[in-house]
This record gives sequence, structure tokens and C-alpha cells, in this order.
Amino acid sequence: MLIVLLGGMVQGSIGFGLNLVVVPVLAVLIPGSVPGSMVLISMPMTLFMLLREHHAIDWLGVRWIAVGRIPGTVLGVLIVTALADAQLAIMVGVVILLGVFASLVHPGFAVHPRSAAVVGTICGVTGTAAGVDGPPIALLYQRAEPHTLRATLATCFLIGGAVSGTALAISGKLTGEQLQLTAILLGPMLLGLGLSRFVLHRIPPAALRPIVLGFATIAGLIAIGRGLTSI
Repeated sequence: MLIVLLGGMVQGSIGFGLNLVVVPVLAVLIPGSVPGSMVLISMPMTLFMLLREHHAIDWLGVRWIAVGRIPGTVLGVLIVTALADAQLAIMVGVVILLGVFASLVHPGFAVHPRSAAVVGTICGVTGTAAGVDGPPIALLYQRAEPHTLRATLATCFLIGGAVSGTALAISGKLTGEQLQLTAILLGPMLLGLGLSRFVLHRIPPAALRPIVLGFATIAGLIAIGRGLTSI
């Protein structure tokens, strides 16, 4: 509950991070909770964030990310079925780190239909397979204004969570235990989101890109480390 509260504060402040903070802990304490519980618990949070900053949503990016998410989700379900948990964690970590590396050597990704659709496909895979879909979208919007980043990510997360949750339910990967855990952790998550109000206005726009890249790097390394130690 404490780690979910912290994750709620982080995501409410910079636009993503709940899953990056919580997934590694849940994967160790309650392995059967991932990815289903994280997909479900992120949906009410993203709805509140969307309503809080709805005026700043980039609808062009949202539309094409949603289009790309559909084939990515199908591929994600196939990967969950085919790969062991350790292999899955390593794959997700490598994809995230490749995105960080590309961001460092590239002057920046323009948000247009093709780039948004590609990112949506990647999110469909990583979100459905491992419950982590924030870093790819955050990397795409790393140079956007903080309120645009938070609002657009929240909208994409809400749509993506609905798609991934439905796919997991249809494929039998959503369990009663995951639903119970989601209900237990809902309160701490909302409390963390409320506390983020004291932080989000203190983050200068110039600091957003380093924070995004830093969190994405940490997430990738944790995922790879978790996979290697599980082999």
C-alpha cells in the first residue's frame, strides 16, 4: 500500500511512473498480480488525471497511439502466452532502454501519425505483457509542456488500459485475486494522486525531460535485472 501511494504521487506529478514504481515490488511480493492488477489500478488514476488537465490533451497523438495499440495488444497477449516471466521482463527492459538511447542520440521525435502509431504498438505490447506502457509515450512527449505530457499520457493510459484489460480478460489472464488486490490498493493510489497536487506545479519544464529519461532508464534496468535473477 505504501509503494502504491508513492507511485500515485510520482505519476500525478510527472504523468507516468505508477507502474514503474509498483510493478517491480508486486512482481516480487505477489507474482500473480502482474500485469492484471496494474492494468486495472491505473485506470481510475488516469481518469482523474485526464479530468484535471483535459484542456491540454494532444488529440492527434492520442488518436494514432490508440490505433497502434490494437495490434500491439494482440501481440502482447501472444507474448504473455508464449514467454516465461523472466524472458518477458528482459524483453520489456531492452525495449525501454533502446527508446532512451534513441532519445539521447536523436534531437527529438516529432509527434505525427506515424511516430504515434509506432509508439502505440510498442505500448500495446509492453502494457499488455508486463503492465508497463508509460516510458514509450513519455519518450515521444519528452519535449512537450508538463501539462500536455500528463494529460496526453493519462488519456492514452485510460484507452490502453481498457483495451489491455479486455484482452487479458478474454484470454483468461485476469484473475479474481488480481481484482481483489486492485480493490485493496485503490485507496492508497488515490491518496498518492491527491498528494501530487503539492508537487506538480513545482516541476519546471526544463527538468521534465531529464526526469522522464531517468525514470525510463531505471525502469528498463529493473525489468532486465528482475528477468536475469529469475532465470
